[in-house]
Parts: sequence; structure tokens; C-alpha cells
Amino acid sequence: MQKALTLYETTIGKKAVMAITGLVLFGFVIGHMLGNLQVYLGSEQLNGYAKHLKDLGPLLWVIRLFLATMFVIHIVAAVQLWIPTFGARGLGYRRKKDVATGYAARTMWLSGPLLFLFVLYHLAHFTFPGVAMSDGYGYSHSDVYANVINGFSIPWVTASYVAAQLVLGFHLYHGAWSLLQTLGFNHPQYHDQARFGAQFITAMVVVGNISIPLAVLAGLVR
Repeated sequence: MQKALTLYETTIGKKAVMAITGLVLFGFVIGHMLGNLQVYLGSEQLNGYAKHLKDLGPLLWVIRLFLATMFVIHIVAAVQLWIPTFGARGLGYRRKKDVATGYAARTMWLSGPLLFLFVLYHLAHFTFPGVAMSDGYGYSHSDVYANVINGFSIPWVTASYVAAQLVLGFHLYHGAWSLLQTLGFNHPQYHDQARFGAQFITAMVVVGNISIPLAVLAGLVR
């Protein structure tokens, strides 16, 4: 335990923690997207999926607690890494060097807090306590499909989700690339393949997530 705490006090230790927790959260994002895409299969399928999750009972809360813990640790490590870096940047760089992730890397300090706020908004919208976004509709704890249709039938709600997914895309791309480097998968021999993999998976997540609110708003899913 002492060795682990000592390692965490180093920059590489914090980056390793961010990589591991980021990998867990990345996996959750992919799984969450795949579950949500069942909206295209109709209300019975999506509501059945939601009911299956609720039927997990205490196990579901264990999973939620585990993910929440990973989320908090990820944020704490990120802040601890960012603070000294931010202070050092006051001196400026003699030469600005762009990395493969470019703009995504330079905006991580902003995309992280924005995503944190979006997570709170998303939980309030669909989980705790579950907020109906329009008059004349009461949030249902059993009809998830109807909640999705109601929520994304409102243009500003759909716009907020689309914007959040674009931010998520930048964050995931740089996060995936940094994760590969931190865990040692950055050999020049497969540099391009690793970068393409990060781009491809990120694009699939963003496109999949954005397609749902846009399909509802366009009336393709109703």
C-alpha cells in the first residue's frame, strides 16, 4: 500500500491512474451507447433492457458505486496533474509543439469540466430524479422509451446533447491516445494504427450517441 501511494505521488503514477480509470470509463461509455441504441428496436426492447438493469437490484448499485468511484478518482488525478502544469505555463513555451491529438489535447482542461456538468444534467434528466423537459408530460420510471421521445422532441434539449457529444468526442480521442501512450502502446511501428483506432472508436461513440436525439427530433423514432 505504501509503495502504491508513493507511486501515485509521482507524475507517472497519476497518469497511470488516469489511464486505468479512463479505460474503465471509456468501456462504460461504449456499453452505455450500445444499450441506448436499442431505442431503434422499439419501446418494448428499450424498456425491457432498462427493466433488466433495474432487476439487478443491489448489483446495479455496486456497479454504479464502482463507476462513480472511478469517475471521482479520474477527476482528482486530472486536477492534481493540471494545477502544476497550469502554473508552469505562465512562463510560456519557447516553441509550441503540436501532438497527434492537436486541438483535442489543448482543450482537455475545458472539455473535462464541461463533461462533468453534462453528466450531472444527464443524471437529472433521465435518472435522479428524472425530469420531464416539457409541460404536459410526467417523467416515467418504467417507460424509458417515452422519456427519450419526450426529452429529445424538444430542440434545445437535443442541441445540448449534440454539443455535449462533440465535446465528449474531443475528450475521448485525446484520452484514448494518452492512455495508449501511458500504458506503453506507443511504439513507432504501430503509431498510425493506434491513432486510427482511437479516432475510429471515438467517431463510433459520437455518431451513435448523436444519432438518437437527432432521430427523435426528426421524427424517425417516435
